[in-house]
Amino acid sequence: MKPYVILNAAMTLDGKIATETGSSKISNQKDLIRVHELRKEVDGIMVGINTVIQDNPRLTAHKIESTKEDNPLRIIVDSKGRTPLASKVLKPDANTIIAIANNYKDDLILTDRWEMLKNMAEFYFNGEKQVDLKDLMHYLYEKGIKTIMLEGGSTLNFSMIKEGLIDEIRICIAPMVVGGVNAISLFGGEGIKDMEDAVKLELTDSYNLDEDLILHYKVLK
Repeated sequence: MKPYVILNAAMTLDGKIATETGSSKISNQKDLIRVHELRKEVDGIMVGINTVIQDNPRLTAHKIESTKEDNPLRIIVDSKGRTPLASKVLKPDANTIIAIANNYKDDLILTDRWEMLKNMAEFYFNGEKQVDLKDLMHYLYEKGIKTIMLEGGSTLNFSMIKEGLIDEIRICIAPMVVGGVNAISLFGGEGIKDMEDAVKLELTDSYNLDEDLILHYKVLK
């Protein structure tokens, strides 16, 4: 068993979630409210370590009226244990789990950072060089996390959908184009070689939020 996972993202018309410099302000204010309302509804919110380092997000529902109890569990996929001590995801306004690969466990617990980190978050060690996402999903489900909002970067997004772990995709498409081969796409990784093997989606809803277009897709298994 695993949680129901909703990938949520904002992207440009050409499928970019950030420029090559990391600029990622894409959606409008109404979409930000939509995102925070979704955060309030789910049990957990999941990102990768690159998002934590580059954006330093709070991963709470602070854009709308909410309490600490309304905030989802923050789930950080951080295979090498690089989460900075000053990260906002370690602040006490919500609980946090950091998933780290077993090959890097000893390196982390022998550092001075460990004594502080272990008091700021819960840790889950699995996999070898990389976190085993399927095992992580099972662990979270057993902990009572039944719904997860995935706000990952391109690498984590593709790893999750390739493993069949995403159930739904909600996309905000902004009327802008950034281009560039180094701009960050919604899905990265090695990619699928044969179009016959592409992950298939079914459009279930669409509507406008001012100039932005919101699309809901079901991921076909």
